[in-house]
Amino acid sequence: MPYAEQRLITDDGHPVVARLFAPGDAPRGAVLIVPAFGVAQTYYADLADWLARRGFAALTFDYRGTGLSRQGSLRGFHADVIEDWAGRDCAAALEFLRAQAPRVPLTWLGHSLGGQIVPFVPNHAELARIITIATGSGYWRENSPRLKRVVWWLWYVIVPVTLPLFDYFPGRRLRKVGDLPRRVMEQWRRWCLHPEYLAGVEGEWARQKYAAVRTPMLSLSFTDDDYMSARNTESIHSFYVNAPKSFRRISPDDAGVKHIGHFGFFRAKFENALWERYLLPELPAA
Repeated sequence: MPYAEQRLITDDGHPVVARLFAPGDAPRGAVLIVPAFGVAQTYYADLADWLARRGFAALTFDYRGTGLSRQGSLRGFHADVIEDWAGRDCAAALEFLRAQAPRVPLTWLGHSLGGQIVPFVPNHAELARIITIATGSGYWRENSPRLKRVVWWLWYVIVPVTLPLFDYFPGRRLRKVGDLPRRVMEQWRRWCLHPEYLAGVEGEWARQKYAAVRTPMLSLSFTDDDYMSARNTESIHSFYVNAPKSFRRISPDDAGVKHIGHFGFFRAKFENALWERYLLPELPAA
């Protein structure tokens, strides 16, 4: 199904590129697909297209400094995860989607980081449902044993060396994550080194933001996800103390597939095994 590319302007005047996948008839629901660190919106296109064919208006977008929203070099480019990506970019995407589908339930579908930053989006009260996919705290000591060695090298060697040298994180050339603005990578590193991740670093005001979220939530996580262990998953969701929560931890055997991992859920080959079975029944519709 074709999409319409949109250039959204945030409240600080920054352009954010989004793509709207609209059903042929009036939508019965709307879904905002919120990216993980370093993952471009094009990665979510298959799911967005499938949602549109199921009658949902689906919006993908790229945070400032990433994907289609990137404008030139990231050297000297300022972006903050909480203030800019969540507080402005996500807010603009949510506002736009609500305008396109004003009378139907709106679902937040957050991949990894996308499930961590909901509290910092000023208009999150518009949401009827929050679904997090492969979302956890990111605390590196709670990653899988195999991944711990990789992230130790990333946080204690690669990032401290590359950020002063390049003034951004050159993930594309390093084949790690993707290119990211310097401050974004600095924040992510601090969070991943703290046992309570974002809430532990940012303090009481952040905990209060999490506590203010009261929208029903569903967590879909995967037993073969090296990035997000069961403990990682439990940790981040525990900060949403006032949101009604449910959890589905899915193994590849449950879905009848060989591997899902941290990124697999969004691949088109899982349309029947994961999207139809685990996602569609959870989407509120008019």
